Amino acid sequence: QVQLVESGGGLVQAGGSLRLSCAASGRTFSWYAMGWFRQAPGKERDFVAAINWSGGIAYYAGYVKGRFTIPRDNAKRTVYLQMNSLKPEDTAVYYCALDPRLGLGRTATEYDYWGQGTQVTVSS
Repeated sequence: QVQLVESGGGLVQAGGSLRLSCAASGRTFSWYAMGWFRQAPGKERDFVAAINWSGGIAYYAGYVKGRFTIPRDNAKRTVYLQMNSLKPEDTAVYYCALDPRLGLGRTATEYDYWGQGTQVTVSS
């Protein structure tokens, strides 16, 4: 079993920054790819970013590329989402997830374990 706990969400003005954290327990964290997704009210859960087990490969959705990064610290069993130049359209609940299939998925169906989510609100 895997437990994922997100933190770091909040209210920020447009142009500001936030760093989300996702702490993992229950599995060997360093074996698995991790992802971040987001879901706005009334919309589907969308891919934001993913990083492979070593941190050497990362993928980003087009709408966050150049603004967000997804570093990980395997010693701390934590993955982060550094969000810069935030826009009102980035407002959503952000979820971290673990891909147990040793892949590097970019769709929600490829992830079996999810955190509870953390709200990010960007004001204009």
